Amino acid sequence: MGAGTEPDGSSRSDEEWERFLRESVAGTADAPKEPSARAREVTRRLRAEPDRGPDGWRSPPPARPKRRVGWYVAGLLAVLALLFVALAPGRVVDLVTGSDASQSDAQRPTAQDPFRGSPAAAWGSGAAGITMPKEVRAVGWMSAAEVERALARSRDFLVASSLDRGVLRGERPEKAIALINPHQKDVQALLKTAFRTPGEKNDPLLLFSRFQPSRAHLVGDVVKTRGALTYEEGERGALKVTADVTFVYPVARTGGDDDILRTIIRRELVLSWDDPDKVRTEPGTFSIVSYKYAMTNGGCGTPTGYFAPPFGPDRRSDESGKEVDPYDRDSPFGRDESAKDECGRATRS
Repeated sequence: MGAGTEPDGSSRSDEEWERFLRESVAGTADAPKEPSARAREVTRRLRAEPDRGPDGWRSPPPARPKRRVGWYVAGLLAVLALLFVALAPGRVVDLVTGSDASQSDAQRPTAQDPFRGSPAAAWGSGAAGITMPKEVRAVGWMSAAEVERALARSRDFLVASSLDRGVLRGERPEKAIALINPHQKDVQALLKTAFRTPGEKNDPLLLFSRFQPSRAHLVGDVVKTRGALTYEEGERGALKVTADVTFVYPVARTGGDDDILRTIIRRELVLSWDDPDKVRTEPGTFSIVSYKYAMTNGGCGTPTGYFAPPFGPDRRSDESGKEVDPYDRDSPFGRDESAKDECGRATRS
């Protein structure tokens, strides 16, 4: 570099250079200072880099491009949707066609396991699910032993009316009828017409569980039950027995596909074992004080004397009433001899 030349190649005049030398020797507060060799080297390197201004090393770093999070989320949802269709095509069909999709394929009942996916799977089978009082005492005109015998016969009625295989296939419930006081006129009038010309007030389903063989049949050999018998003293010293039991029947269409439904019936019966000295009765029989039931998946419409499970497309149109949980045993319920033709839509089966 020659005398009088700046680091960037520019030149000073002779007068300026002389003044610079004098002021350097004499010293002055505002005299320009000679840049150090290191400062000159850094300045030269920075100016040589492309796309940088003289103060490029002080410039903030460029902003990072924004990530397209929305596209990533949309892509993930699309992948999950395709995976759902691939793994559960039947479920998609149910959603599109409006079929009953309350249960996944893994919980649907099968011929080998008709209670799969149902709370009833943990219930008792047949009469074993009907709890009897642990302690029995004398009541009214009956001794403790007679009370115990009356309770056993009350349970026999439940078995003969709602669990007997022949009765479930539509046969006349002769054993159950034999336990009813033959001198109870209103009930005998119901029994006289119910099986011949069933109607809303004379429907055999008020007391008995029956399926029409040409339409539906039970799946397997088990009916699940849960309930209990309780007792207390009734009118005129009678023994009053109350039965509150839920029955779960797995059924399939006769001659149809593998579509299995569970018809669920909760019954409440109040029976009076009357003192023969005060009420006209026959030994070993009771009078029916009241009866009511709640039904889901049992059919609606004009009474036929049989439960009519709604299979296939009928399932949606058949049950147009309010939603009910058929396994809820704490809520009030009831359909008795004065009930109108209403059906509940089960929230689970």
